[in-house]
Amino acid sequence: MTININTFTTLQHNSDHIHIAFSSPQRVISSAILNGGLIKADHIVNRKVPQDSSSCEAPDRSLRDYANTQGWQGNVVGMMTAASMNSLCIEQTCVEGVDITVLVTTGINNARRAGDKADIQELFGISKEVGTINLILICSARLTDAAMLEAVMIATEAKVAALQDADVLSPISCRLATGTGTDAIAVVSGDGPQEIAFCGKHVLLGEWIGRLVIAAITRSLAT
Repeated sequence: MTININTFTTLQHNSDHIHIAFSSPQRVISSAILNGGLIKADHIVNRKVPQDSSSCEAPDRSLRDYANTQGWQGNVVGMMTAASMNSLCIEQTCVEGVDITVLVTTGINNARRAGDKADIQELFGISKEVGTINLILICSARLTDAAMLEAVMIATEAKVAALQDADVLSPISCRLATGTGTDAIAVVSGDGPQEIAFCGKHVLLGEWIGRLVIAAITRSLAT
């Protein structure tokens, strides 16, 4: 299935991946496995991987090879999840001419609470746990770098709120979970004429980011 999310974003959704293609490179800040950080990206992919991830010895290389086989040209921001692609939920709104879209897939097999004892007790160890809440936030307005980071904060707080509303518990501490051990997030800044410098909880963009993320994760958890 392929749909247009907004004037510059196309979404392809199948059982193997969720692929977002931009009509021109967009600024993306992410914690993604492939091309994480702050870059200009042509694509974002959220790829389905097996529940047993032991075969994924180099996940960034695996994602890069997968993008090449799909023929995606340019910079690809890549995430992985063992969650079903059927867990995809999309929430959208348009506020004062600014389009805001949230896309979420959820798997909570490795739910954790911030501060839980880590499974890997080595500073440079790598987790192969799977589960994962992957979240993509797309804003058509131009966001400053600081606003993009603030959007990451608000979206993360909203994720925590949704998990707590759903009474998701960490099996480590048996307390309310704040995420999973392998969550990823990407925030996309559009190239619209408006520039936004703030998106915290006191301003309208922050309010809507919170609302949309809570709604998307709540619906996704129920699938």
